Amino acid sequence: MTEWFEQWFGEEYLHLYPHRDDEDAANLTALISRHVSLDGCRILDLACGPGRHATHFYARGADVVGFDLSMPLLSLAKHRNGAARPVLVRGDMRRLPFRDRAFDVVVNLFTSFGYFADDEQHAVVVQRAAAALRPGGCFVLDYLNASTVRTSLVPCEETRVGERLVSVKRRITDDDRYVVKEIHLADQGRSFVERVRLFTPGDLEHLLAATGLVVHHRFGDYGGGELTVSSPRAILFAVKT
Repeated sequence: MTEWFEQWFGEEYLHLYPHRDDEDAANLTALISRHVSLDGCRILDLACGPGRHATHFYARGADVVGFDLSMPLLSLAKHRNGAARPVLVRGDMRRLPFRDRAFDVVVNLFTSFGYFADDEQHAVVVQRAAAALRPGGCFVLDYLNASTVRTSLVPCEETRVGERLVSVKRRITDDDRYVVKEIHLADQGRSFVERVRLFTPGDLEHLLAATGLVVHHRFGDYGGGELTVSSPRAILFAVKT
């Protein structure tokens, strides 16, 4: 059975979000650079998408490997900066093809996590990321803040992207575990679904701790603000012991 993220992060995603959050990517990589030495380090950008963050890491002197399942997004990352680009690898984050202790830093950014049907698979991703880190290395996880999602959810909206009318419906599942976003393209009669696990910051810390990762820094936005119940993001810096 095809999972939702295998269908969604392709050509339609690129058409609807052609310049998604480039400023946020610059701000987040700047925040990371203030707490992690990037020059000369080896970074795995896990679920790198179109390479927005990887490009900034590369510019700061890091040796970057971008990893993603989506071929269209990797193709965009490949052509993003000509020759000045990271190494790109296609694959499933539950089955990383890298040797243990291969990286100084692993990052998973812009809620590129929480996509799976059960938490055992989420735990496997964290285990694989931790195994890829050298001792003393840092894992950076940038995730939605579940409490803010619950209090600020917009159930329905319509917007235009170019000539396209896009309808969006959002809901939280009856078990309170996932936020679901249904995207309908009226001109094509096509629909896509996003489903993301509502992990709290505490839940995320528990997942990290189970693999020997200890959280040293917690931020609530890309400017480095404090993580609170009303923060837009939950950004955790965890060190491998």
